[in-house]
Amino acid sequence: MMVGSLMRRMVVPCRKKAPLRHRISFTTTTHDSHASQILMSPSLVSLDLPDVWAPNSSHFQVPSPGGNFSNEQTAAVINGLMIADEIRPRIASEVRRMQDSIGEVPGLAVILVGERRDSQTYVRNKIIACEEVGIVSTVTELPDDCTEDELLNAVASFNVDPSVHGILVQLPLPQHLDVGKISDVLSLEKDVDGFHPVNIGNLAMRGREPLFISCTPKGCIELLIRSGIEIMGKKAVVIGRSNIVGLPASLLLQRHHATVSVVHAFTKNPAQITREADILITAVGMPNLVRGNWLKPGVVVVDVGTNPIEDASCECGYRLMGDVCFEEAVKVASAITPVPGGVGPMTIAMLLSNTLDAAKRAHSFT
Repeated sequence: MMVGSLMRRMVVPCRKKAPLRHRISFTTTTHDSHASQILMSPSLVSLDLPDVWAPNSSHFQVPSPGGNFSNEQTAAVINGLMIADEIRPRIASEVRRMQDSIGEVPGLAVILVGERRDSQTYVRNKIIACEEVGIVSTVTELPDDCTEDELLNAVASFNVDPSVHGILVQLPLPQHLDVGKISDVLSLEKDVDGFHPVNIGNLAMRGREPLFISCTPKGCIELLIRSGIEIMGKKAVVIGRSNIVGLPASLLLQRHHATVSVVHAFTKNPAQITREADILITAVGMPNLVRGNWLKPGVVVVDVGTNPIEDASCECGYRLMGDVCFEEAVKVASAITPVPGGVGPMTIAMLLSNTLDAAKRAHSFT
């Protein structure tokens, strides 16, 4: 009786419909035979377009070098190698303490699809770094034409392997493989790359703490903090909005109380917006996109771009170049990361740190 009474009291009578002449109707699009679109806003996924940074794009013509640049370097070079070298011994010490205390060591599984030379180099560097700090690593290599099920099965096998505390799927993947599906299947507790939707969601929400923060954005912030660069209240611009770097970097900067603008391939007047930045993070994959006249004097530049450029004089057949024209930027910025030797070593250090955290959490080790 109580329930029935309560339910009756909660019933809200409908208002009488307005006369037809007072009502405005819109044509709706039917998704299927049972449902029609109520709102005019499309699904967010339907809005997704690839960010194509074409050099001949009308919005992204590379500007001429012009501008009143000093002939002398003004920027301090932020040495990511040196800072990573300060972090790794502390990780190694914690790994030894864990092994001595409970007989367990962190384990990282890396899945490499295809034979991209740059991906092979990155994976090799990660494995070497694991060895240096005492983390056990394993690499599973799949052919470029592997099926999605084969990749998902590899991830699933590491999900249930108690000796593996972190799983990394080396990106980019061949186009026929869905990165989103891989992220969904990968265990949240082993997502040391920080790409799981729950980790990204918790990064976006105030009052939430993700289990893992994406390694490259985490490394960028660590570089800024260890270099004594204030983030709170500063105007930050992130060029690029990939799920790997741009998006989590913009979210992380907001969590550190920066005012953040994001520039992408559809942005009008990108140079004008970029010139407002106190802190600039670039993660586009277009060498020398950002020239000196895109920068405000005194800006701090964190260049995530690692663009392989063919160079027969290099042992590996290519050299790495950033998204920022370093030779021009050093004459305008107050601090800048080089490529290579800037963000790259920090990304690996953050991967080691995340893997250690995953192992500690798995074994309730503090």
